[in-house]
Amino acid sequence: MHSSTSAMNAAGFFSRGILRWDAVSVLLSEFTQFRHLRTKSAPKVDAIIGWGAKPTSEIARAYANHHQLPYIAIEDGFLRSYGLGVEKNQPQSLVIDHTGIYYDAYRPSDLENMLRDEDFSTEDLKRAKDAIARVKHNHLSKYNSAPDYLPDEVKSYSSCVLVVDQTRDDASVTLGMGSPTRFETMLNDALEQHPESQILVKVHPDVAKGHRRGYLSEISLPSRCTRLDEALNPWPLLEKVEAVHVMTSQTGFEALMAGCRVICHGMPFYAGWGLTEDKLSCERRDRNRTLEEVFAAAYLRYSRYYNPYTHRQCELEQTIDLLTDQKRQSERTAGSWAIYGMSGWKQGFIHHFLGPKARVRYINAPSRWHKTSDQQRLLPEENLLVWGHKDYSPLIKTNSRLHQHHKITRMEDGFIRSVGLGADLIRPCSLVLDARGIYYDASSPSDLEYLLQNTHFFADMLKRADRLRHLLIKLKLSKYNVGNSASLTLPKDKEIILVPGQVESDASIRHGTQQVCTNAALLKHVRKRNPDAFIVYKEHPDVTSGGRLGALSAEEHTLYDADATGIDIITLLDTVDCVHTMSSLTGFEALLRHIPVHTWGSPFYAGWGLTTEELPLNESAAKRRRRHLTLDELVAGTLLLYPNYVDPNSGDLCNPETIIELISRHATGRSTPSPRVRFWRLYRRIFDRNTIR
Repeated sequence: MHSSTSAMNAAGFFSRGILRWDAVSVLLSEFTQFRHLRTKSAPKVDAIIGWGAKPTSEIARAYANHHQLPYIAIEDGFLRSYGLGVEKNQPQSLVIDHTGIYYDAYRPSDLENMLRDEDFSTEDLKRAKDAIARVKHNHLSKYNSAPDYLPDEVKSYSSCVLVVDQTRDDASVTLGMGSPTRFETMLNDALEQHPESQILVKVHPDVAKGHRRGYLSEISLPSRCTRLDEALNPWPLLEKVEAVHVMTSQTGFEALMAGCRVICHGMPFYAGWGLTEDKLSCERRDRNRTLEEVFAAAYLRYSRYYNPYTHRQCELEQTIDLLTDQKRQSERTAGSWAIYGMSGWKQGFIHHFLGPKARVRYINAPSRWHKTSDQQRLLPEENLLVWGHKDYSPLIKTNSRLHQHHKITRMEDGFIRSVGLGADLIRPCSLVLDARGIYYDASSPSDLEYLLQNTHFFADMLKRADRLRHLLIKLKLSKYNVGNSASLTLPKDKEIILVPGQVESDASIRHGTQQVCTNAALLKHVRKRNPDAFIVYKEHPDVTSGGRLGALSAEEHTLYDADATGIDIITLLDTVDCVHTMSSLTGFEALLRHIPVHTWGSPFYAGWGLTTEELPLNESAAKRRRRHLTLDELVAGTLLLYPNYVDPNSGDLCNPETIIELISRHATGRSTPSPRVRFWRLYRRIFDRNTIR
């Protein structure tokens, strides 16, 4: 992470658009103030900032030269964002250059000087090697929203070579010694050098989306050429082709990471160091560098990284995590969705969890006001999304072949949800989507169960899971983050058992338990099994708030020794010896802290060798859960791979580390319930009494 050794005070700029990106003010930590200079009396500044060396920065560079002030160039980083900058996606990395800019081959730059003069430690090179492996494995690029697949036409070619087009008149082309003529020469050279291969011409993502023009995107191509004029992730192509011809595109450096032969027809930042076959030369680049050294210079030292949701500077590895999760979540929810039976409140945010590639429409459940209509007819390509085990039988009346043609996905709250309860109409920061079932229903398979049973967890993912677990413990976060930190007076000569209460009408009880299905029954069994223990009981927050069913009778309060209702669950976990539960998430939160957990139902975390099952696991679940997991594997599947996370401010997909930081900032204070919330609680009490078995 970069920091200034001698902080400057004020940076001047001319284009108001330069501070459109919040990352600029955060990553330029050298400055404490940013002043717009297009005023009648220009304020005093210590340096001028501008966007690269593009024509739009000419005024800024001229002003800096005239007033003998440093000019600092800002540009997009090499892992810029999930979506395109031209579509106003906030950057997740920038490069800051005090000498020139990396794509200007006519002049030195900070990056070029690093590669000429600096040494890299063993730690630097190991970090670079690990990051290259992760970038390659996760198919990360400058922009990451393009589909990650290989077109069928390309799959059929036995031999192919990639030629990379770029946006017309882009500064990286003109300052990288490229020209329209050289693009045509590049194509002809590729045809001549590879007479037996199919030539793939890949257009730039901005051109594919219709925002810009390219050099090779509009000309007639020879018969042996295939133009790829849709937005595509470059990595599947790089894994297919034998060689890559580029002018100055970053795709050439990604091709080096992929192990491809790279022919440079311009002078990009990675050319001239002995890694590429160069058609041009730059006399300043007079030494050979390894791939890891160039990566360490460009991605580790030259670039600065930013989380656009926490608005904080971060490290390369954290940006890799965030982009990887955004990409994975978005790809798995791409397509058309019909969302059935959601309340008006949920309709305000559900679509955010499906990501930017989802086409969404809401279908209301029939009522005396809204009768069955054509609006409820599902289109052939639509996926049906319902909340939990919500009854969707009314749809079958208008969609008689529903089960044969439509995939049904269920949605539920995630495991790191919010500051506050769902019953209080607090929007979630995480939800899970499950196409096989749902995680709390042990009677049928679920996507979570499949992930835990079948995923090969790579070392970097397990390290990340371990860091995530420790972060949750350090910040004392749970699912809802409610309650106070008051403490209990507990005996020192007895085993302390925590029994978390649950909502007895909840689907996790109906579908995740068999013999023990109420809070009172659980307490009776725990007391019988542990007659000398000191039992601490904590009522579920939704029950305490009056919104859900599960309160004990006056006589049943004698089943435990201490009432912990209202005390924060994490505070309790710090003081107990073990947890007994039907299927509460508290059991999972206890496992995170290496606290022994005894289950009396079949929660998602049971059956993997980490818990003691006091009653037999659901028979079908026992047959499916045949693998012993480590705690980090359980965390990786449950918190990293299964949920979708959404930033509550932008509505963008993000990741658990981001949500944890946002929740930790707001995990203080609760407001008085509004009339709408009080009405909702009353409704839930009536609903529970009518549906409890």
